[in-house]
Amino acid sequence: MSFFAEPIANLIQEFSKLPGIGPKSAQRLVYYLLRNSNEEAKALAEAILELKEKIRLCSICFNITDCDPCVICQDKERDHSKICVVEKPSDVLPLERTGKYQGMYHVLHGAINPSQGIVPEQLRINELLSRLQDGSVSEVILATNPNMEGETTALYLYRILEPLGIHITRLARGLPFGGELEYADDVTLAQALESRREF
Repeated sequence: MSFFAEPIANLIQEFSKLPGIGPKSAQRLVYYLLRNSNEEAKALAEAILELKEKIRLCSICFNITDCDPCVICQDKERDHSKICVVEKPSDVLPLERTGKYQGMYHVLHGAINPSQGIVPEQLRINELLSRLQDGSVSEVILATNPNMEGETTALYLYRILEPLGIHITRLARGLPFGGELEYADDVTLAQALESRREF
């Protein structure tokens, strides 16, 4: 038996599904929303619906976007001869914040992890290979996370990209092993990007 009215219990349950939100945090969020006006609650609900309705993947780099191609892929001022390969869309923003990289991106949407059933065929690797076919790309920067899955993915990519004769680099070890790009500070990330090395 729940101590909450059904609408409250339902929303607490939904908030609890979010990463980093436990039952107590979910309960605080629900009571916060109850104290707010109907207009504020509607604005939040509409923002969530708009997110789900308008956001899609760029057909070139597979980053999340509300236009296709995304603004980075459309930008003629950027260096289209470089592609930085990342695991998740959330990895692009910290690299952009450094202001040190002006090339293109490719989002894999995961990392190789056989123990969780994630194999190379489930990632956007074939799409990356397609982007490299015309010979216009001179460098691929492997910016997978510095953990076991990221290293496995980088090594796999290196092995399939090396025969193409493209310059392959890896972010330098300014990033702690086991960390994730989206949580790295800007200075460390900028140094890792500038100090990238031969694979």
